[in-house]
Parts: sequence; structure tokens; C-alpha cells
Amino acid sequence: MAAADSPPESDRRTPVVVLAGFAGLAATGVDRAAAVLGMAPGTIVVRHDLTQLREGIVHRTVRTATRETSAVLELAHGCVSCTLRMDLLPLLRTLSQRESVDRIVLALDPAFEAEAVCQAIEHVVVAGVHGRIDGPAGRDVRVDAVVTCLDAGAWLADATGDDTLAERGLAAADDDRTVAQVAVGQVDFADAVIALAAVTPEALLADMAVDRGKLAAVLARLVPGAPIAWVDEPDSITPALAETLLTRVPADSRRGRIFDAHAPLLRGRPPLTGDYGVELVEFAAARPFHPARLHQALDVLLEGVVTARGRVWLATQPDEVVWLESAGGGLRVGGAGRWLAALPEEELAEADPERRAMAALRWDERFGDRDVSLSILVHDADPAEIREALHWALVEDDELRLVERAPERVAQWEDPFGEWHADPCANGDQPGQPVEDAKSPRGEAK
Repeated sequence: MAAADSPPESDRRTPVVVLAGFAGLAATGVDRAAAVLGMAPGTIVVRHDLTQLREGIVHRTVRTATRETSAVLELAHGCVSCTLRMDLLPLLRTLSQRESVDRIVLALDPAFEAEAVCQAIEHVVVAGVHGRIDGPAGRDVRVDAVVTCLDAGAWLADATGDDTLAERGLAAADDDRTVAQVAVGQVDFADAVIALAAVTPEALLADMAVDRGKLAAVLARLVPGAPIAWVDEPDSITPALAETLLTRVPADSRRGRIFDAHAPLLRGRPPLTGDYGVELVEFAAARPFHPARLHQALDVLLEGVVTARGRVWLATQPDEVVWLESAGGGLRVGGAGRWLAALPEEELAEADPERRAMAALRWDERFGDRDVSLSILVHDADPAEIREALHWALVEDDELRLVERAPERVAQWEDPFGEWHADPCANGDQPGQPVEDAKSPRGEAK
């Protein structure tokens, strides 16, 4: 019998392996992994080179074990989403029709984010493909695994910094994504990891065992259960290593599924004790945050923290589930729908049964399913200080009575978040000024 979350034997869609990695050594690892996986009969490797995307030009390569074809695509609106909609998704539907194709490997350019690609495969409608009715590429292909390559010597620094991609020269000036957001997101979405630990004279002088131990501790908590292959250089990625890594992906791994903001925050079975200063901090409360105090307390999530995420109950926004997510020195807040207690009966009946069952276990007669639930992965911070700061930001007893009995008065409280918020503040850190067009790193759809 197939495992509960593995593809059923009757699933005849063409499997897709997604390879992702940041610029530099990790990107070289992606190219090497694609090359060795492409040696298998029936495997076809697709890569879009986006280095000239600003000029509206994309170089596409399609390679098998015996043949390679390339094309230059001119996109009227040079952007990643255009490349997805206009070429990659239709190409996946076309390749899936070929009897000679048993597997598709997507070697993603660093400008692509695996989560966005997988979401597009599942949801973006593709029209006009010969022999196929209009619909998403997910009708014809399924994501079998997402494999992320990382530079073991640089990833933790990237994942905990506050540089933007534009500052690194890796994106256009209007791209506000941070290096940490991409670095953390690539690993967080992975089903398996290839960690490239290049040995240099400088590295030999450092305490490599400690550095590797700390990185391993972070990965064990960020992607628990994901198999990790540690290699010294890209050439060490052999066909046997890559294929074996894919077989070790757990049956219940995400395999391209988008994270549900209302699901349990801790996936798998991560270690709950500390190791090398790395620890998962869980924070839960059955009362809301005072928005102004939470705004002041957020600094504790931006120093010594790899990532934080979770559901927030703001006293001034009683109907909205607020999603908070940080990566390194950047933090964003977005919407995740409404609390079940705020839904009319007809919408409540249509809510996800699993979410309703989980909410029933903690239902409060006054506030329903409203609560605060955060998971914080620290690498160089004091968990006690984080908990103390967050507890301080919660409403006090007299304020809680106002939340229950006088919500109209609470609505007048200072709220620095508005509908969206980003840190560092884009408006000179002036409370009460919402940041326009800011979104959760994963998007509002969470």
C-alpha cells in the first residue's frame, strides 16, 4: 500500500524534480546535480537562464542524455512570472505528452523560487497546448521532490543577514526581496538538501566541525526529516548520490505542496532541545498582542534568529488572522484570512475540516479560536529574552476586558501594522503608518 502522502500508483502524471540554489557555489551545485540526473534514460533537463531578463531575453536549454537544444526567448515584459506563464508551464505540459520522457528535472535559475514555481504548476491555467484541454500543468506533471543546494560556508550568514538581492547585484532595484528571505525559503521548501562544503586554506584554519555542527543543527530544525548529502565540491555529486538522495525523501514530505498558515507550525519531528546554540522557541498565548507594544518587541526576532513564523492575534484586528514571518534581519506581516469565530455560519461550514477540528480542541467561549502561535528558530539569541519580550507585548488583564467588552475602544488604539507591515520600517520607523504593498514573504495566499 502506498504511503498516505506519496503519489498513488495510479498517478500517471510525469514526475518533476525541482533543483534550487542561491547564486555562486550553490548554483554550480544545481548545474552539476542536473547534469548527473540527466544521465538517466528518459530524463529530460530544463533550464531557463534569466541573467538577461532585464533586457526581456531568456535562454532556455532542454537536454537529454544524448541531445541538447537551446532557444532564445524574447519576452515583451521581462519578468519571472512571464517566463513561467509563457514558456515553462506550457513546456511542461508539452513534454509530459512524450512517451520518451519518464522524468523532468527543472534546474532553476537563482532568480526563480521553487515555491513560486510549484504553486504555478498547481494553479496557473495554461491554455493553447496542443492535445491538452486548458488547465494547470499539474494536470500532467507532479512535483516528486524539491532539492536545494546550499553553500555550507556561506548559507548561515546569508540566512541571518539583512542585505537585499538588489544590494548584492542579484536583482533589479525595485525587487525588495532579501538574501535571507531567498536563502531561508529555498531550504524551508526543500524535500532534500545538498550541502556543499568547499575546503579552502582559510576554512582549514577555522573550526569546521563547529561550523558544520551548527549548520546541521539549523537544518535539522528547519527541514526535519529531509535527507542531507554533505559533499566537498560540486564534482562530488555523482549519479548514485543524486538518485539515492531522491529515494531517501520521506513519503510524507511536502513535494511541492504550499504551506497552510492554519496547519501546525512544526513539521515532522524536529529536535526540541538546544544544540550548538540552535533551538526552536515556541510561543503561544490565549490573549492578543497590543499592536504598539508588539511593534516595539519585534526587534528580538531580528537578531540571532534564523526565522520566525506564526499566527498573530492583534487586539485592533479581531477578525483577521495575521501571519508573521521573518528571515534573518527582515520581517513581514500579511493576512491569512479570518478566524473561524469571525466567519458567518455558511462560510464556517465550508472551512477545512482539519482546521475546524484543531480549533475545537482549543476553543474559548469568549474568543473562539483566536490565539497567538509562533515558532522561532534561534542560532545566537537568548530564548528567555524572546519569550519575555513577547509576553510584555500581550494585552494586560484590564486591556483584555476591553477587548472582550469594548472592541470599539480597542479599535482606536495605535496600530503600526495597518494591513501590512515590513521591518525594517519603510516609513522611517514611524508608528501608525502602514507599509503599502508589503506582503508576506510567501504572499497573501498563506
